[in-house]
Order: sequence, then C-alpha cells, then structure tokens
Amino acid sequence: MTAAANRIPVRQLDLDTLLPYLDLHLVGATNGVRLFRAAGLSWAGTPYEEDFTRLRQEISEERTFLKRLIKALGHRPSLVKMTLARVLSVIADLDPLNPKRRKASAGAQLELEALQSLLKGKEALWSTLLALSPAGSGQQANMAETVLNTPVLERLLEASKRQQDTVARVMTETAPARFLQQ
Repeated sequence: MTAAANRIPVRQLDLDTLLPYLDLHLVGATNGVRLFRAAGLSWAGTPYEEDFTRLRQEISEERTFLKRLIKALGHRPSLVKMTLARVLSVIADLDPLNPKRRKASAGAQLELEALQSLLKGKEALWSTLLALSPAGSGQQANMAETVLNTPVLERLLEASKRQQDTVARVMTETAPARFLQQ
C-alpha cells in the first residue's frame, strides 16, 4: 500500500497521536487472531466451527491490513507493544476464560462476550479512521499523499458488524444449553 494509492492526506494526520493508537489496535488484533483460534478449538465439532475458522481468517487478514497501513505511514510498530502482543497471544492460546473448552459453561459465555468486545473495538477503529477520511470528515482530498482508502474502510466497518452478528448468533443460540436446566 502506498500513501499515494489511498485517500487521507498524511500531512493532516497527527501521527504522534494516531500511530500509538494504531499500535495498540495492532496489539489487540494480534491477540484477537489467537483468541478466535482458541474459540475455534472450543467449538470444534459443532455447527459453529466453520464460523470461527472464517472469523479467525478474516481477523488475520485485517491485522495484516492494519500492519501495512502503519508501515505506509512510515512507522514501525513499537517493539514493546509487539512483545506485549506476543505475550498476550500466548495467554489467549491457553483460553483463560474457557480453559477446558466446555460449551455449556459460564466460561464459554465469557469467551463469546470477550470476542464481542474485541470486535466492537475493531469496529471503533474503522469508524475512527473513516471519520478521518476526506469523505468522513468533509475535507477535500486535495493533497497528493494519502494513506487511507474510504471504500476499504467502509468494507472493514461493515465486516466488523457482520462478525459481531455472527458471534452474537452463536452466543444466543447456545445460551440455553449453558443457562437452562435440562
């Protein structure tokens, strides 16, 4: 991705504020990929396994996009933050909310709620970046150097909403098995 191939003027962005924000979302995305992997293991052998496999792949691709975006802004993600991301991702692999991977437990519910929270945070990222775009902020894209593409951000925003709907569907369809006596 080159700055000129996208739609936000670099000189109008406050990179001192934006780059640490993007770094933190990259930490979250790194952790999110692992959490969705763990959820896929929790829901293996169920009708929801395919949903979690697809979601993990989508989130991995979005993480790659975010990393390219950060690099297009001329920034290298913070070593400290990326180390934190790796540590958190190891913890995520252990699935502390649902370590026994039981579907009919409070841990399964908390796992699904945590995934919803991650997806909501990602939605906020895309909404924020969209608000910075010339189309979102009412500014004109008259500078040659730009880094964000409004149509791509709109697609990412819609995808995050669809992903939340998927997790919400799993949560509501499986809640009776967790919370109602048989």
